[in-house]
Amino acid sequence: MGTLEREIRQRDKKAFIKKAVLNSIAVAGVLSLALLAPNAIQLLKPFVKKQRKKYIAYSISQAVSRLQKQNLIYFEQTSRGKFVRLTEKGEQYLRAHIDEMPKPKRWDGKWRILVFDIKENKRRIRDQLRISLTRIGFEPLQRSVWVYPYDCEDFIFLLKADFKIGKEILYIVADKIENDSFLKNIFGLK
Repeated sequence: MGTLEREIRQRDKKAFIKKAVLNSIAVAGVLSLALLAPNAIQLLKPFVKKQRKKYIAYSISQAVSRLQKQNLIYFEQTSRGKFVRLTEKGEQYLRAHIDEMPKPKRWDGKWRILVFDIKENKRRIRDQLRISLTRIGFEPLQRSVWVYPYDCEDFIFLLKADFKIGKEILYIVADKIENDSFLKNIFGLK
């Protein structure tokens, strides 16, 4: 592999680790420093299958350091320990890059279906949710039923937390959708 290819691959890996760490922090709103590494490792597991845990922990540590220098996160010392929080700049960064979800090389044959029932008094949130789902690549089956072919449970968890609508959204993993050939065509699946 040439030098340019190696540099690009390393840059992409750093960017992915950065997003994984930010997502880990965002999921809980606040994460203990001791809990940060295991949660980030779980997010990275499908993408760094053969890497050693020690290397992954080092990569996460480096990413946390870079995020702090970029003013995307900050550390807070409390009586219960040291915690990591997103800054406002970090939240903005996460929202701006939310549509860059990595896709696996192979489809696992399962459909991810999102069903939501958001009342009329939360219409603005419902519309924002539809916009977010469109940006990430979901396809509507009906106005409140959307489908996606890849694992996106962490993304949905973030949406629930961001919009504060946990009970109004249902995430389903299905093996088959009747007459799904049009969906396979839309997503470019075989």
